[in-house]
Amino acid sequence: MASFTNPFVVFAIVSILACSINAQLSANFYVSTCPNVQNIVRVAMRQAVTREPRMGASILRLFFHDCFVNGCDGSILLDDTATFTGEKNALPNQNSARGFEVIDTIKTRVEAACNATVSCADILALAARDGVVLLGGPSWTVPLGRRDARTASQSAANTDIPSPLASLSALISSFAAKGLNARDMTALSGSHTIGQAQCFTFRSRIYNDTNIDSNFAATRRTTCPVSGGNSNLAPLDIQTVNRFDNDYYQNLMNRRGLLHSDQELFNGGSQDALARTYSANNALFFRDFAAAMVKMSNIGPITGTNGEIRRNCRVVN
Repeated sequence: MASFTNPFVVFAIVSILACSINAQLSANFYVSTCPNVQNIVRVAMRQAVTREPRMGASILRLFFHDCFVNGCDGSILLDDTATFTGEKNALPNQNSARGFEVIDTIKTRVEAACNATVSCADILALAARDGVVLLGGPSWTVPLGRRDARTASQSAANTDIPSPLASLSALISSFAAKGLNARDMTALSGSHTIGQAQCFTFRSRIYNDTNIDSNFAATRRTTCPVSGGNSNLAPLDIQTVNRFDNDYYQNLMNRRGLLHSDQELFNGGSQDALARTYSANNALFFRDFAAAMVKMSNIGPITGTNGEIRRNCRVVN
């Protein structure tokens, strides 16, 4: 049974971490210029997640994919144009990255309250946190003060975002390249306690992998055929689809990780002990996840007078 977690304790611990991890960012960055920004984001996210609980996972994934490509700079939000190639059509994002309209709505409301003040990168960071909280997960203090990129990199998105087919060593290397250690990687992978995946991302797992529960594989094959149905969806966490908890790790103990990369965390390797610990200790998972999210949110921020504050998150000013 999952252990009880006090979100306020997690929040307090991670608040201290957020204040010290990057001197250029600050939880109080908008305290005088846009004091209501966090409430604006929170209300909009509550509305979005109430309409569609999956949206919490979608926004969290957007933030992850943003941060892993040249830092947390809002570059994933930029649309392609005739003269500009963004990241939305990179292989990890094409026909799967979603939630852009939610960020647009939040940006419109924030602009109405505080014109040309809050970056799209910061809005995405706040929205990702709020989506987790709304689905029962931990809270953390989001360090703020990022500015928005004027550029994007489809090639970096294709190479830097970890693959659902990745081995454990590849996962560890991918995260290490962003300043995140193996423990951070295993904790952040717990984000797969919410959300869904398309058939093409787990087809090889359910038909070819041997470290998989046979009944689980059979269930997934009913909606993910050997060929066709590439976009058919399945929950990443078979137990509690829209609840942020440690059931993801319990699934791994039972060889029910949906993605190959998920099961790599519990497959006779270096992360087995930690995955097992998280499966039995929800409080520890929440604490480590929140701390790792703060670390990830500090990957390569644009600050000071660099970059810009976009008026529309989809296009540069």
